Amino acid sequence: MTVELLKGNVALAEAAIRAGVEAYFGYPITPQTEVLEHMARRMPELGRVFIQAESELAAINMVYGAACTGARVMTSSSSPGISLMQEGLSYIACSEVPCVVVDVMRGGPGLGNIDPSQADYFQVTRSAGHGDYHAIVLAPASVQEAIDLTALAFDLADRYRHVVMVVADGLIGQMMEPAELPPMQPLRKERPEWALTGAVGREPNIITSLELSAPGLEEVNLRLQAKLAEIRQTEQRSTEMLTEGAKLMVVGYGTAGRIAQTAVKQACREGMRVGLFRPITLWPFPERRLSMLADSVDAFLVVEMNAGQMVEDVRLSAGGQVPVTAYGRTGGVVPVPEEIYYEIAALYERL
Repeated sequence: MTVELLKGNVALAEAAIRAGVEAYFGYPITPQTEVLEHMARRMPELGRVFIQAESELAAINMVYGAACTGARVMTSSSSPGISLMQEGLSYIACSEVPCVVVDVMRGGPGLGNIDPSQADYFQVTRSAGHGDYHAIVLAPASVQEAIDLTALAFDLADRYRHVVMVVADGLIGQMMEPAELPPMQPLRKERPEWALTGAVGREPNIITSLELSAPGLEEVNLRLQAKLAEIRQTEQRSTEMLTEGAKLMVVGYGTAGRIAQTAVKQACREGMRVGLFRPITLWPFPERRLSMLADSVDAFLVVEMNAGQMVEDVRLSAGGQVPVTAYGRTGGVVPVPEEIYYEIAALYERL
């Protein structure tokens, strides 16, 4: 592998191609449009399926249909477009077919703007559609992580036959960084036994999210909940820095966590015992490790590019053991390390 200077959106798209994505369906919306543009060129070159759908609703239902055949499929969008996909995502989750969805978040609510934001946290972690389920949600903080987590997303989708979302913000999608792409993986030659492949020489498979019987639908839900419990137990991911002996723990994901790293290092240089905890899975949230850290720190400071959403999961993980304070910027405003440092210093002085 060689290091290349790559834009985040291009890296996401090429990582999916190298992970063996067979079909991509999408619709242009800033700041993720380069994902679609890269797919529009590369997928036909490789003899794979690319369709620019007429809307995000059409795109997610094309994903649903292709996923039912056992193919590796993907779509991408940005915040309002993900909102339009919610019904289709719920159908996919209930039908237990795998797919990968990339969300490059922008400012909101409403049509908002095209600046970076993390205001989709509730949208992607609380269900990503109606009904009792969660998508698996991965949050990169760099172009390299975007590549690595996209490859992981396809593996997790196949392993659990479930929706996996890679959630970045517009800054990660648009920035350019040195990164390494993995080698090209061969496309799968065989379809899984549950897939719709024509039913030649066997009983037909039926894939549906419709179950009119209440006991029957409860059985479906219990099966989904058992799968989600397994995911919650085995797939919590996070990274941390300077956590040993820390008195104050800063928590941030994606770009906010990356910016907070500079502020934490500055605070430590000035003698403050401050650590950084960065969730990589937003669902399942890395509550197990965060709960352990709550036993040893005096307070948490949660930094987000929204009005305060992940802070609720941090409070749940802390279990009321220590105070949890939130600091956020909204509307596409990206915080700078200095302002996070001031928040750290002010809070540390009160401990």
